[in-house]
Amino acid sequence: MKKALRNIHLWLSVPLGLVIAVVCFTGAMLVFEQEIVSVTHRKLLFVDDAPGRPLPLGTLMGRAVQSLPQGAKATGVSVSSDPRRAYRVNLSEPRGAAIVIDQYTGRVRGVYERPAFFRVMFSLHRWLLDSPRRGEASWGKVVVGVSVIMFVLALLSGVAVWWPRRGQGLRRALTVTARHGSHRLWHSLHCAGGIYAVVLLLAMSLTGLTWSFRWYNAAFYKLFGVENTGRGGHGPAKAEQKGSRGYASWQAALDGTKAARPDFRQITVSHGTLKVSSARYGNTRATDTYTFCPSTGRLLQAKLYADAAKQSKIRGWIYSVHVGSFGGLPTRLLWFVAALLGALLPLTGYYLWYRRARRRRPGGKG
Repeated sequence: MKKALRNIHLWLSVPLGLVIAVVCFTGAMLVFEQEIVSVTHRKLLFVDDAPGRPLPLGTLMGRAVQSLPQGAKATGVSVSSDPRRAYRVNLSEPRGAAIVIDQYTGRVRGVYERPAFFRVMFSLHRWLLDSPRRGEASWGKVVVGVSVIMFVLALLSGVAVWWPRRGQGLRRALTVTARHGSHRLWHSLHCAGGIYAVVLLLAMSLTGLTWSFRWYNAAFYKLFGVENTGRGGHGPAKAEQKGSRGYASWQAALDGTKAARPDFRQITVSHGTLKVSSARYGNTRATDTYTFCPSTGRLLQAKLYADAAKQSKIRGWIYSVHVGSFGGLPTRLLWFVAALLGALLPLTGYYLWYRRARRRRPGGKG
């Protein structure tokens, strides 16, 4: 039985092992993107001093729209609970871009765009650089999805192959050691390392597949008793008009929301709505949405995450589990290490396969 499982494990892994290595490695590189960007772009994203009350949002937006890149429109402004983090005026394009403005002086500090390294890592992770254009399919996305399915099956068969026949062999099987040469090190990294990371790798894989195949996405949601009827707000936000008149009431709305939600992590203000993020654990994409009167800034209605549809909550949890953000820094560190181990599994597996094939040759050496 184990021989058959070993062959299944081998031929599930060999064809697309390099794809899995790339997906796992790039996933690991994305875990601490925000922290890395905060260090590498500190002069752009953080103000030098926080000398009191920021300027009104109407004033800041009026200055920001004068610096809009060609073809871009302002979609809103993001305000952090950290008084030293500069305000970000979000742009309609390119995705994730923003004008960074000093909220205390009104000086436009520059335009932030996602660093090229992380753009490449993300594109490799999702589509193997075959980023889909609107209305077109992505073969890279399909290859990633198929590879992840095979990876899940390889992980499960690998556990069955690894499982010691006797309880006393468990400790040895879980030990990573280089005492008996490099071959033993590679073997223990592949076997023991895989076992240590298997639960986390399965969690990443099974949640990640929801972005690869619609049929899997629908089945995943049905497992929790809901229908997934939309993309969940990942499309571009509605663009605002140039000028400062439409922004005059934003400051009153922001002040009212800060008073009602002193626990906020980030508030994003757009025309007539505010989105408040406060979760540092659990579903880190959970937001409460408030509407306000565009002429006065008076808060009108609150749509709280606690009252949101089950579909929306599951969507946020899928992301939080996939990236390991639900438990804060400790779980993100675990996810980072597990993803690196996931990248090593195909490489160590190829090495062990090569060694075994070489030994079987006439006159081959171990």
